Amino acid sequence: MQHTDIQLLVLDIDGTIAGKSNHIREPVLEAIADAQKRGVQVAIATGRMYRSALRFHQAVGSTLPLMAYQGAWIQDPTSQKVLRRWSVPRAQVLELLDYFEQPNLRKLLSIHFYINDDLYIRTMTPETAAYVQRSGIVPIEVGDLRSTIDVEPTKVLALSDDTELIDSMLGALQKQYTPAELYLTKSVATFFEATNPAANKGAAVKYLAEELLNLKPENVMTIGDNFNDLEMIQYAGIGIAMGNAPEGVQQFAQWVAPNVEEDGAAIAIEKFLL
Repeated sequence: MQHTDIQLLVLDIDGTIAGKSNHIREPVLEAIADAQKRGVQVAIATGRMYRSALRFHQAVGSTLPLMAYQGAWIQDPTSQKVLRRWSVPRAQVLELLDYFEQPNLRKLLSIHFYINDDLYIRTMTPETAAYVQRSGIVPIEVGDLRSTIDVEPTKVLALSDDTELIDSMLGALQKQYTPAELYLTKSVATFFEATNPAANKGAAVKYLAEELLNLKPENVMTIGDNFNDLEMIQYAGIGIAMGNAPEGVQQFAQWVAPNVEEDGAAIAIEKFLL
């Protein structure tokens, strides 16, 4: 079933090539290396911070720019050059903060601002502690996040272990903002994410493929596992969803791979590229 016209493979990290262990397992690394030997270029597109994603970019031996923060920050690690960087407009940042800090929500949410590839938080919460452990980033505690916004954040994140709260918040804010005002998504069930409306993984992959590599969508294969991967799954000639992806993501994929703990990404690469 090999698709010889695929020249670019774009991979999400969490839930796609890295599962519970927070590392890429050997079968996945081998499949990626085999695809590269056949001339397929490999890139990473993630909601993670640039710094936090870098070790995965290096692990897969990518020579392409890294798409971080849902594509709001695209940087070439070789030259260190930042190719694209969008921030959340200040007015919207303040409105989101007002929303998160309503009395009924304030205690239930951990809020993260990402500014210049640093993580700013109000205070350390259990959710933030778990996030910090996985991302390997030391956060900067500021008490009041309003003190940070003389520089616009690249991304705003609200975390809660209450997944119904995250869903209802996403629903409410999607009614309040059009896609032209803010890009709102979930990367995992407990993460509500907001970026600049121009920034999503689909737009980032399109930029990488068409403007930097002179490719078309049919030359691209993407693999992802959550709602923030939807745009790149829909963009690509071959868009793959992981078995652990929500139903609302799987229905837009050409094929559904086994889940991340079963090395589904490796199986997808073998099926379509090897």
